[in-house]
Amino acid sequence: MKWFGKGSDNVEDARGLSGGKTMLGGGIGLIIIIAGLFFGTDLTGLVSQLPLGETSQAEVKKGSNNDPEIKFVSGVLESTEQVWDEEFSKMGKTYVHPKLYVFTGSTPSACGFAESAVGPFYCPADRKVYIDLSFYKEMKDRFGAAGDFAQAYVVAHEVGHHVQNLLGIAEKVERARGSLSKTEYNKLSVKLELQADFLAGLWANHAQKLKDFELDPGDLEEALTAANAIGDDNLQKQSSGQVVPDAFTHGTSAQRVYWFKKGFDTGDINQGDTFSSTRL
Repeated sequence: MKWFGKGSDNVEDARGLSGGKTMLGGGIGLIIIIAGLFFGTDLTGLVSQLPLGETSQAEVKKGSNNDPEIKFVSGVLESTEQVWDEEFSKMGKTYVHPKLYVFTGSTPSACGFAESAVGPFYCPADRKVYIDLSFYKEMKDRFGAAGDFAQAYVVAHEVGHHVQNLLGIAEKVERARGSLSKTEYNKLSVKLELQADFLAGLWANHAQKLKDFELDPGDLEEALTAANAIGDDNLQKQSSGQVVPDAFTHGTSAQRVYWFKKGFDTGDINQGDTFSSTRL
């Protein structure tokens, strides 16, 4: 893929920072450990449970477009801003742009202190997408999901969680948590994640129509390879050799591919109701 725009102003580059104070409330560093979650970690339910993190905002700098890695994610983010500005306008709403926070190793956030091992995640409390760019190397080496469009899919999926947050979808799912068993809540989590995959596909559909965006041959296949690689069934096989459907939180490889492809093929947000769909 190619992006010819100037890039988003909403990228914060915190790589190399010590992090300063990591947590409020006595300074105890709580590490969020979420096993098996690599794309689309949903931290919504942790917002009310963890103390807010302190970020040294004076040290965080705007992403520089002279850095190829930052230039890339900044361009992807800018394309999502343009697509979702238009989609929200169609709904009579205003799209509030999220921040993309790039860190190395570990970082405090409004959803608690997180290490890069949790993978990219969206924090609804501060409306930021967090990513350690070394994750892209893990995508390639561990999951065989290489390519710039596969990397763009990661950002677009997390932005999909931001869209769900703005539309109140994530909040409804979180409210249901207290009245459901873990197994039943996991099923809701799967639907939330698959919808974020759909929204990433929708972004790809509309992004290719932007004047500054250009798809290259094989780009779509890169995203589908990534979606297939990080299904719950595939991850469970890798980690334990067994597949436990009741423990799924993101959906199978086939489901993730299906919903991303549906978003890409239709480009219609009305087709992305994973919560009432029987295709799960």
